[in-house]
Amino acid sequence: MITYDPFWTTLKSKNISQYKLIKDFHVSAGQLSRMRKNQYISTHTVDVLCNILDCQIEDIMIFSKTMAQDK
Repeated sequence: MITYDPFWTTLKSKNISQYKLIKDFHVSAGQLSRMRKNQYISTHTVDVLCNILDCQIEDIMIFSKTMAQDK
């Protein structure tokens, strides 16, 4: 299962709000909503977020095999 828990920590550490992502960087509010629910987002969105936050993929999302097997 992919989760976006690291994203929220990275966002906070970079002092960027969700509002700023939407208004200044034109990130879709729908994509942020999907991330809050740990639903799938496109690799394009991950790429955009990594560029905005100047971070690596692992700072946005993680994969846990054990969680995937539990579902």
